[in-house]
Amino acid sequence: MSLVIKGAAPLGGDAVDVLVEGAAISEVGRGLSGDRVIDAGGLVLLPGLVDLHAHLREPGREDTETIASGSAAAALGGYTAIHAMANTDPVADTAEIVEQVWRRGREVGLVDVRPVGAVSKGLAGETLAEIGNMARSVAAVRVFSDDGRCVHDSRLMRRALEYVKPFGAVVAQHAQDPRLADGAACAHEGPLSGRLGLPGWPAVAEESIIARVVMLAQHTGSRLHVCHVSTAGSVEVIRWAKQRGIAVTAEVTPHHLLLTCDLLEGYDPVYKVNPPLRAEEDVQALRAGLADGTIDAVATDHAPHAEHDKDHAFGEAAFGMLGLETALGVVALTMVATGGLDWAGVADRMSVRPAAIGRLGGHGGEIAAGAPANLTLVDPAASWTVDPEALASRSRNTPFAGRTLPARVVATVLNGRLTVESSALAIEERVGA
Repeated sequence: MSLVIKGAAPLGGDAVDVLVEGAAISEVGRGLSGDRVIDAGGLVLLPGLVDLHAHLREPGREDTETIASGSAAAALGGYTAIHAMANTDPVADTAEIVEQVWRRGREVGLVDVRPVGAVSKGLAGETLAEIGNMARSVAAVRVFSDDGRCVHDSRLMRRALEYVKPFGAVVAQHAQDPRLADGAACAHEGPLSGRLGLPGWPAVAEESIIARVVMLAQHTGSRLHVCHVSTAGSVEVIRWAKQRGIAVTAEVTPHHLLLTCDLLEGYDPVYKVNPPLRAEEDVQALRAGLADGTIDAVATDHAPHAEHDKDHAFGEAAFGMLGLETALGVVALTMVATGGLDWAGVADRMSVRPAAIGRLGGHGGEIAAGAPANLTLVDPAASWTVDPEALASRSRNTPFAGRTLPARVVATVLNGRLTVESSALAIEERVGA
């Protein structure tokens, strides 16, 4: 059946009709007709969102999330493609595991699930994982990361950068010097962490790793991506590297664009995340870096956890927050409402550039005749209140509970097929875990 999205504003521009036939856009114009019509007057049409950084927990921790439940959360958040991080159990460090994740994503059929391969075997940081086999597998892995752990051995990182280069792949680094911020570090180092008695996670533990690894990227001529940038100093290091032509890209999370370390005053473990929430001046630097393009992408770092993993004293609780369903609303609040980005800018940072970084053909393209029909329809005038119990994720650890966010995803289209309609799953019967 053909689908007409009638009267939508692509990238926030002039209203047009978009005709979808099969898996592609067949025409953009006015007065178009089709078998099904969605009245999109007043709505903004974006290319489907692409997330470079999500934890789907399958295989191994299906009690907290599955590829099915994570895909549902992603589709409801406006995503048509997500990258599933490698820190599963077993770790996604072989072709067999990444192919399992890829196939399960296709079975669910709500988003394009792209597995991220581990850089090192078992995320141990000692020996390279099967990078070539994963890249050549049917999953065609193009992003490799030990996220959750830093590849702090410079020799191993150099080898990884050299190894991925022939595949056009990228190494995504979790920047955390373990000698400056060990596993116990859980709060932005400063007066507040000292007063609260929480082990400090200094900004330099992130910035020093980024500085070192961008020089390795320059030396190898390979592509580097920096995960979840969180400090003003990191933005400056990345800006310096880009000015010198080093092939580095970077992402920021929605929570680092909005929340500050002051929220740790109540010791609520929902605010425990790695890297930690930072100071207000860091938040402002991250927003400015995203606005001027120094930071390329918004990535959710969606990290679901069971209640029994979060319900501890702050220092013992698991790191991480949900993000897929709330990301667009937080970006609308922190960037669109403040004038930092317009809707074309949102499309660039949440779809176009992430798709390019992940080498995802079919995503992040123009809204034009002949383009793949991976689309997101947003009501910019809507507002909604985050209810953890209403989220599609199997976990409830959102830091935005009770917060009212602007902009609501009305519909998501994957390969010409509605996955979300009227802000609800359109093919829920296929989501079984």
